Amino acid sequence: MADAQQEVQTQAAGQSRRNEKVGQVVSTKMQKTIVVEVEMRKAHSKYKRIVRNSKKFYAHDAENSARVGDMVRIRETRPLSKLKRWNLEEIIRRSALTDQEAGTDVEVAGQ
Repeated sequence: MADAQQEVQTQAAGQSRRNEKVGQVVSTKMQKTIVVEVEMRKAHSKYKRIVRNSKKFYAHDAENSARVGDMVRIRETRPLSKLKRWNLEEIIRRSALTDQEAGTDVEVAGQ
């Protein structure tokens, strides 16, 4: 009984039981879909050396607001397509590369 009350309280506090991951946008070539690469770091069980492992996730981006190189937070959701099971929650940090590219476009148009 206490577990059920605690679960209701955590959901009421705005916390979701859905999984969240933070990663970097690798591709935005599809409409309303981004590919996010999440890097996991884990100590090797025998040698205790840090091993990096990465995995790509397809996420739904309704406004096409994310750009390549951005750091984003994605949240697990119901299946949206064959590969999409994640939703773009927020853009944590914008990429410096996309800002420079946008600046050069303006300079060329101004000439």
